[in-house]
Amino acid sequence: MNLRQKLEQYRPFNEQEDADRSVMLSLLAREEDILMRENRTAHFSASSWLVNPARDKVLMVYHNIYRSWSWTGGHADGESDLLSVAIIEAREETVVNTLRVVSEDIFSVEIVTVEGHEKRGVYVPSHLHLNVTYLLEADEAEALRVKPDENSGVRWFPAELVPEVVTEPWMIQRVYRKLMAKMEGEKK
Repeated sequence: MNLRQKLEQYRPFNEQEDADRSVMLSLLAREEDILMRENRTAHFSASSWLVNPARDKVLMVYHNIYRSWSWTGGHADGESDLLSVAIIEAREETVVNTLRVVSEDIFSVEIVTVEGHEKRGVYVPSHLHLNVTYLLEADEAEALRVKPDENSGVRWFPAELVPEVVTEPWMIQRVYRKLMAKMEGEKK
């Protein structure tokens, strides 16, 4: 199943996801380079909501650009299999080797605004990440390591503390609280 089919099949959790999925499908249909970060307006990215088996902790990284604790994730860079992107990014950013894909289905969708910033000495203009999130699981006893060019911390947090450690209000309200609610649904 291709990315368009996966997005069409996905059932939005709330109004935000419904609106964002609609925009994603529209851009996917008309933008040839939507999977490439060279599209300086918007491009696809993939993230993981990386939880422990008990689903009461979330593995997060301290993102150097956003100056906040954050989920793992990254650019599609031409890859339409966003689940594989989410897995690769989770491994790169945390060094966790043993990951379990809870479901190959999309866990959530969101359009994330990225403010202009410097990356490796080059200015990157403000743009949108058309983000697809997957639910992954890892053993919290496994060794962790930072990826210095992207993050300066890797740590498990009790899920209920996520809103207290994240410094981005929109991400707390529109993304992380939603993911925590959806994770609670997964436990049942």
